[in-house]
Amino acid sequence: MAEATYIGNGDEDAEVVPLRPRPASTGLDAIIVGGGAIGLACAWQAARAGARVRVIERDRPGSGASGVAAGMLAPVGEATWGEEDLLRLALTSARRWPAFAAAIEADAEADLSYVESGALHVALDRDEAEALDRRHELMRSLGLDARRLTPTEARDLEPGLAPAVAGAVEAPGEASVDPRALVAALVAAFDARGGELVTEAEVTEPIVEGDRLVGVRTDDGTEHRAPHVVLAAGCWSGALGWLRGDARPPVRPVKGQVVTLRGSVSDPICSRMVASERVYIVPRDDGRVIVGATVEEQGFDLRVTAGGVYELLREAYRALPDIVELELEETIAGMRPGTPDNAPLIGRGAMKGLMLATGHYRNGILLAPVTAESIASLIAGDEPDFDLGAFDPTRFATVEAGG
Repeated sequence: MAEATYIGNGDEDAEVVPLRPRPASTGLDAIIVGGGAIGLACAWQAARAGARVRVIERDRPGSGASGVAAGMLAPVGEATWGEEDLLRLALTSARRWPAFAAAIEADAEADLSYVESGALHVALDRDEAEALDRRHELMRSLGLDARRLTPTEARDLEPGLAPAVAGAVEAPGEASVDPRALVAALVAAFDARGGELVTEAEVTEPIVEGDRLVGVRTDDGTEHRAPHVVLAAGCWSGALGWLRGDARPPVRPVKGQVVTLRGSVSDPICSRMVASERVYIVPRDDGRVIVGATVEEQGFDLRVTAGGVYELLREAYRALPDIVELELEETIAGMRPGTPDNAPLIGRGAMKGLMLATGHYRNGILLAPVTAESIASLIAGDEPDFDLGAFDPTRFATVEAGG
């Protein structure tokens, strides 16, 4: 049963009022199912463009992958073979992040901790150095901003690196953001733009008229109607019993465990993101250090395991030995929304009236700007300014039908 709805009126004194069952709304342009970073970004962007939007979240905002993510905005570091379309999407979204962050901060009157620190990708032995050389060649062939460094040059940038570092690649354009701060700011920004956020309300049924999805019904019996329903439920998107089978996306949970450490604000363990083959380390400006993340095909499993924490701390220690002196603040697990080709589903779904913004796997925070702008354009009846053909939500059904 939903406990509260946040009704924004564009003023600073937007209030929180109890949620009561209400008759079907005829005044909405879109309903977004899912209140993580992607769902909230889509909702805020659409509301900013003048649409009347309601977000329905089964728990609390950011309670899924958004609350666990490290917030790396690192398209260069994520570049890999055979994913050129995804790289183009990631680079486009990364370029839009500064303006995206500034607009959210202006609406929310809050700080996202967006930092353009750059990243250092390190090799910790000979085999890793050879693999890093191959990755650097790929980066160069794709025209990415990445510079190969000797061990000495790497330690000049990050003096805390282990003596065993065998080489590094600097990606100076990479950035990071605090995802929890992002979610909180998006809630405030969406509210400031007149959006409605309904929390602790689970969608249980679709509302279908003819062959068109025209809304959803939640577990308290409330009907929510709009011409567009956007599915942004993260890893749960593929397990929603209320959505028709052929319209349900092939999204699965991919578990990731993350460790948060507490260090010094004045003397941070590193000044930029540091990543090896098996771990990444993201410093925050408040002294926190995020160490992540495991990649586990464990279904809907949120257990934090001794093995997972050990693996992360071991690999972090190999890169930055002083990490063992930091305070252990939090261990947590989340579930990324994975797809068969590791690329997101953005656009119109298999049912009329349905749109999808899910399946972002490891890059949900990075891809938030381009996803939100694309969905907002579709809600407004316009075509997105980025070609989403490679991310068409119906592409897997098309492949199946074609054999």
